[in-house]
Amino acid sequence: MAVAVVALKERAQGERRVALTPETARKFRALGADVLIESGAGFTAGFADQAYSDARVCQVEVALAEADVLLCVQAPPDDMLARLKPGTLVVGALAPYSGDSRIRALRDARTTAFALELLPRTTRAQAMDILSSQAGMAGYKAVLIAAEVSGKFFPMLTTAAGTIRPSKVLIVGAGVAGLQAIATARRLGAQVEGFDVRPETREQIESLGARFLDLGVSAAGSGGYARELTAEERAEQQRRLADHLTGVDVVVTTAAVPGRPAPKIISAAMVAGMKTGSVIVDLAAETGGNCELTQAGETIHTDNGVTVVGPRHLASMGCIHASEMYARNLYNFLALAIKDGAIGLDWDDELIAQTCLTHAGEIRHAPTQQRVEGGAA
Repeated sequence: MAVAVVALKERAQGERRVALTPETARKFRALGADVLIESGAGFTAGFADQAYSDARVCQVEVALAEADVLLCVQAPPDDMLARLKPGTLVVGALAPYSGDSRIRALRDARTTAFALELLPRTTRAQAMDILSSQAGMAGYKAVLIAAEVSGKFFPMLTTAAGTIRPSKVLIVGAGVAGLQAIATARRLGAQVEGFDVRPETREQIESLGARFLDLGVSAAGSGGYARELTAEERAEQQRRLADHLTGVDVVVTTAAVPGRPAPKIISAAMVAGMKTGSVIVDLAAETGGNCELTQAGETIHTDNGVTVVGPRHLASMGCIHASEMYARNLYNFLALAIKDGAIGLDWDDELIAQTCLTHAGEIRHAPTQQRVEGGAA
């Protein structure tokens, strides 16, 4: 019997993406899989049930009962996970660094869960990298929010009423989200600077036509991420950054450290020194924010006239293209394991082994296992 690949309607509040698109449904069929999707699952992402001609549209009870592989953007509620067959593969953004109840539910249901946030950041894994694909959309949307909130034009304009100078935009963090934010702000005509504590990002920032802001602090880390700064490095960075922010119109912050709260980069004192009318859009709001004043899901107006925006669900704001990219990531990962309609997991493949969160009633990811079970066997 062919493996059943299933996608459900996302239950998380504000989530508009879907883990299976008509394109990837067709590709899974070509691998020999039987494809099922819960009725209405793709609607908020722009895909009507009728578009899934290569999938069987069904109700949630049927999908859960038949699933051999469950695709998700965010993990379904715990009670749904409990209804899966033992050995079901669950693949998606499973947030291994938080949500202990969800991790226990995946373990207790004896699922083989793959958290694609854990995917090794290698060249071979790029086509499966959900963090990169979704960060690109988040960086794009963050700049559009900044442009909407700002009381200024981004580009320089020559008008009958005089010349309008371009807005000065600073992007903090030059990962995928930050680089997309830089490119978007440049397309809108702003005068753009990029800042990152990793010196190797200078070339990437400058290749997009932005100026690299050098604050004299380097925090090159491993795996493409920045390491955490020492207290002395942070103090020097903040002193220089505070001076620079006094002349900036818009700041978009994108800095993140996997498994930890977002690093605080912009203090309340720095915000107090910014110009009236300045805008901060904090892409890291959902993990605590890069700005001390950020509140996730809220827009804050300070006494000195600075607006601090903490948007949620940025990737979902571009739900159609974000879903298309995300669904391709999942397909590319599962193409390693589905052959001729059957599942075959190669545990010697680092992409499979290192991405596995739970298997056979055990938590396989060591940091998560230590947190949830305290090191218990």
